[in-house]
Order: sequence, then C-alpha cells, then structure tokens
Amino acid sequence: MKSMYLRETRSTNMVLKEMLREYELPEGFVLRTDFQSAGKGQPGNSWEAEKGKNLLFSVLLYPHHIAITEQFILSQLVSVAILRTLNSFCTGFSIKWPNDIYFGDKKIAGILIENSLQGTKLNTSIVGIGLNVNQKIFRSDAPNPVSLRQITDKNQRRKAILQNLLKNIQELYKKMDVEAIQKEYSENLYRRDGFFTYRDNDGFFDAEIAAIESDGCLKLKTRNGEIHAYYFKEVAFVQNA
Repeated sequence: MKSMYLRETRSTNMVLKEMLREYELPEGFVLRTDFQSAGKGQPGNSWEAEKGKNLLFSVLLYPHHIAITEQFILSQLVSVAILRTLNSFCTGFSIKWPNDIYFGDKKIAGILIENSLQGTKLNTSIVGIGLNVNQKIFRSDAPNPVSLRQITDKNQRRKAILQNLLKNIQELYKKMDVEAIQKEYSENLYRRDGFFTYRDNDGFFDAEIAAIESDGCLKLKTRNGEIHAYYFKEVAFVQNA
C-alpha cells in the first residue's frame, strides 16, 4: 500500500478528503500521522491521542462493488481486521456495536468511515482508525480508554502493528467473503451473551443482543421477549458502575 506520513495534522480523514479533490490516489492509499489537532470519532465525539504514542491513520478504498444498502459490511470488515490484529497479543478483545474495539469494558480503538456515493453504489470510502498503542495516561473526559501498553505492560512497535493491521484489512477486503465477515463480527460482539442494561429515548431497560442486520441495525430482545430495533445513536450501552 502506498502511504504518506504527516508529523501532525488536523485529521487524517479531513486531509485525505481534501487530497482526493486534487489528486488521483490509488486504492489502499494510507495517510498516517503522529498527532491530530482535530481528531474525530463518530459525529459529536473527539479522539484523544498523545503525540507519537498511538496509531492514527486513514485508508482510502473504492468499494464500487458494494451497494449503498450494504455499506455496513465495511464497518464489520475493518472491525474484524483490528480484532485479529489485537488478538495476536492476548485475548479479551471484542467489537462493541457498531465499530468500537473493546478490551473488557474499556475502549482501545475507534473507527470513522466516511463514504461518498455514486448512484446506488459507493464511490469512495475513507476509513479512519484510531488505535491506542503506547499511551499510559489519558487526560480527557472519555469514560473508559485503554491502550495496548496498559494491557501488556510493555511498549509495542507501532509500525509492526500498522503493517499487520493493513495486511488484515487488505486480505478481508480482497476476498470479501460477506458471510464469513458477518459471522466473525457477530461471534466477537461485546456483551454478546446475556442481558445487559441499555438506554433509549424511553429510558433504561435490560436486553440481550438478538441480531445484527446487514444494514447495521441492532436488534435487542427484552426480558419479556419484545424485539426492539436500533440504528447508530438511537440506543446506548450502559456501563457498569
């Protein structure tokens, strides 16, 4: 994969979108940095990352073969790729719907995918990834961050992790075995088994994960057997006290 490194930038997703307006970039192009002054998580969220300690990068894809209604497969694919990469260090990682990576009840990685559309197909996808690697102290008000350094109690080689992660993304994307990706995603969901507390516009309730639809819809089953369907930001996981 071709790549560009910036010591510091606003946001790799933002800069890569700007570059696309001026240049023809190959699929798989990677823009990485050591620090983002305006790093973004999902809409409304920021991403804390100490300078030179973590992995902050964006990958360019041209997923013309994926219908707009099936775009959630990209989120699942990247989540699985990160999970496979981290599982080489230890167990205990999971995917928190829709695409956060957790260790226990703490967040180690986040994904922000920004798509442009052409007709009924995806034109470009910019996959932004933030992975906490060697940061030891988190100072923002984020409720539950964790790093690989904190988990393993030793510094890790960021470049090697990046290469392994990009390799996993490339292999999954090239093969694009949708059924297998969806299966691996579902089998590694955070709070996959059992009843936990959630919150929606009507308040708090206990439920278990019933299914994840191909469009990303999360279906929760309450204790009395009712099925409720949610899209991103319509329901929240309630962390244990």
